[in-house]
Amino acid sequence: MTLPEAVIESLEAIDQDLSRAIVRIAQPQLAKRQHPPAELAAFGRRAVIVVNPSRTLEERTGIMLIPLSDGRALISFDEPMSIAALELRIQDAIDDPRLSREDVRIFEEVGRLLRDARRSTDIAVEARHIIVLESRRSTRKTSTKAAQGKNR
Repeated sequence: MTLPEAVIESLEAIDQDLSRAIVRIAQPQLAKRQHPPAELAAFGRRAVIVVNPSRTLEERTGIMLIPLSDGRALISFDEPMSIAALELRIQDAIDDPRLSREDVRIFEEVGRLLRDARRSTDIAVEARHIIVLESRRSTRKTSTKAAQGKNR
């Protein structure tokens, strides 16, 4: 891709790595796109399951959803859980008639991705740990303090 020098300089002000700068600029547009309820996001030979955020998915399965910049979320575990246990919890939730239509779509797609991976001879399903940084302050308090600072 050929870009004018002024554009390159503007991008480098966002990030020295031009590809990351372009991604950062494009992310708000990506967040507006419709995404499937759950899908694989591949990085080389590895892939993770990303989902549309669902409080029900967290509550029913014991997973934690980590927000991504495009509006979707990454599945993580706050406590040790096997993939088989997660699949069983997902199936039990799908069988509950009180589950919303959107949640059913998310649960079914996550379940299908896990089942297909488990049955594949070409894929190894592994649970990994991730690093999560969580603010000790509530967003509301931070916003109030910021607003007070502006009023001074």
